[in-house]
Amino acid sequence: MEFHKEGKALESGGCVRQPREEPQPEDLEPPAVPWDSCPSGVEGEPRTMAAVHDLEMESMNLNMGREMKEELEEEEKMREDGGGKDRAKSRKVHRIVSKWMLPEKARGTYLERANCFPPPVFIISISLAELAVFIYYAVWKPQKQWITLDTRILESPFIYSPEKREEAWRFISYMLVHAGVQHILGNLCMQLVLGIPLEMVHKGLRVGLVYLAGVIAGSLASSIFDPLRYLVGASGGVYALMGGYFMNVLVNFREMIPAFGIFRLLVIILIIVLDMGFALYRRFFVPEDGSPVSFAAHIAGGFAGMSIGYTVFSCFDKALLKDPRFWIAIVAYLACVLFAVFFNIFLSPAN
Repeated sequence: MEFHKEGKALESGGCVRQPREEPQPEDLEPPAVPWDSCPSGVEGEPRTMAAVHDLEMESMNLNMGREMKEELEEEEKMREDGGGKDRAKSRKVHRIVSKWMLPEKARGTYLERANCFPPPVFIISISLAELAVFIYYAVWKPQKQWITLDTRILESPFIYSPEKREEAWRFISYMLVHAGVQHILGNLCMQLVLGIPLEMVHKGLRVGLVYLAGVIAGSLASSIFDPLRYLVGASGGVYALMGGYFMNVLVNFREMIPAFGIFRLLVIILIIVLDMGFALYRRFFVPEDGSPVSFAAHIAGGFAGMSIGYTVFSCFDKALLKDPRFWIAIVAYLACVLFAVFFNIFLSPAN
């Protein structure tokens, strides 16, 4: 029979004083609070979501630290093996490209097989062709000035002309002709800055597919929504690349450094706003004796990139032909092409 009172033990048959145990500092812990209790008036679900967010941020920081550690170890190993500065610089370039173009889960695969063979031939070739055609019309053809080429470029066999739609090559070749210095510099800068890293990762066939899909979508959309206007420039292809890249950044946003991802999205949006503003100016505020140019290619090229471009660029380490999203995008694209062809033959006001 025992009675406990204030740390003393009283036993029948005698009184024995038990030493009192003083609480240790580590024992002085606050009582555990269940996750669903709300002492501060906040529901349990937001607290849980905040904890999940903290875990995601911690995991992201750990991944960043691991990547930096691996990069430093690899550079040190190259120095010890006598790999040279060129190899180290090449590896560093590929790491930067992978961080810009790929989600985290695909970067390791890219770095394992990263090389510059084949080099980004498509984007460089198409850019040189566009520059050569511009120089031809600006220098060898009589022009009053270079800033905005005059109406004589409308006589080019490359430009899309509503009166000559039976010449089917014009639905693609219009990308080679540009309306002025600002026009070609803007397109060349955007497609080189974005297209070369994309082609380093995805190679020329895939990038060429997306680019040409945007070019064709641009001319067909212009023939429907702006059927009486001429069309020049590679904006359809450029916007296809931007649309595909934009969707990948948006979908894989959680796998990127938040500030870095936001910066990328803001840069893309700023470029689109500025370029679309210039396109709208050329369309609606050009002088009467000038040559208004359609802007529908920008929008159609962007949609082509957000559909076909997204599926192509998101299948970096997968078989593209086995991805059902790719075939859904292709079928939708071909349906739009067939409708545009039907419209141009039977319904176009340009007839």
